[in-house]
Amino acid sequence: MEIRLIALDMDGTLLDSRKKLSQANRQALCACIEKDIMIVPSTGRTVDGIPEEVKSIPGIRYAVTTNGAVIEDMQQKKKLDSRLMSWEQALSLLQMVDSCHVMYDPYIDGRGISEPRFFDHMEEYGLPSEIQALVRRTRDIHENIIEFVKISKKPVEKINLFFPNSQEKARVRRLLEQRDDVLITSSMPFNLEINALGATKGEGLLRLGKHLGISREEMMAVGDGENDVSMLQAAGIGVAMKNSKTELFDFADYITDSNDEDGVAKAIAHFLPKLNLF
Repeated sequence: MEIRLIALDMDGTLLDSRKKLSQANRQALCACIEKDIMIVPSTGRTVDGIPEEVKSIPGIRYAVTTNGAVIEDMQQKKKLDSRLMSWEQALSLLQMVDSCHVMYDPYIDGRGISEPRFFDHMEEYGLPSEIQALVRRTRDIHENIIEFVKISKKPVEKINLFFPNSQEKARVRRLLEQRDDVLITSSMPFNLEINALGATKGEGLLRLGKHLGISREEMMAVGDGENDVSMLQAAGIGVAMKNSKTELFDFADYITDSNDEDGVAKAIAHFLPKLNLF
């Protein structure tokens, strides 16, 4: 069956280590769009966090964001579907981790919420410079996150947790996994991500496919992280990056080159040779 939609993770997949879109990857996306193959960013980021060099490519309209919590029509600036945590649920989670050595930020209305004690000391939580730059662009600052959630009473798309070391990450993960009302995953060595039940990239991709009339057999998905497993399982063709954790390889139909070697473009060329990319 022909490929009609390609879902792409951003960090570690479509973007290189400098968080940039390579020329080869850009050309591959444009070649797909010219052949009416839909390109869908599928990311733990919000729409605001998707790089402009990706969003500005004509024909990229839909996005699966915050790990499937929100499916967005970026052209019409309209949410098509959402799976969110209630503010009470998010509040209990934030209070639970507040005593731990962790930086946390909930995503509300498409924006991350941070506070000075985290925002001004990101290096203490293991964030590399590229991620720090992304955080600075996509966070709103409030004096106290927990108080903001209490007052705003708005549903939460996702909660990001950043850790100074792997031991604290493992300890907090064990605590969180005792709950049965949320999903816990990770996209980077130093983070955990908390979502509502039903908020996975895979489920989000299938819901978008239903909206567009595209079956899973007509989808290809490319990713590198734990939060991409559901997407690789949901799509007819699942592709893992060479820079992925090896566990992801078990869920992949194909392994492409790394994000610094135009792995996305090479995967597209492999499955769509008619595009004559290389």
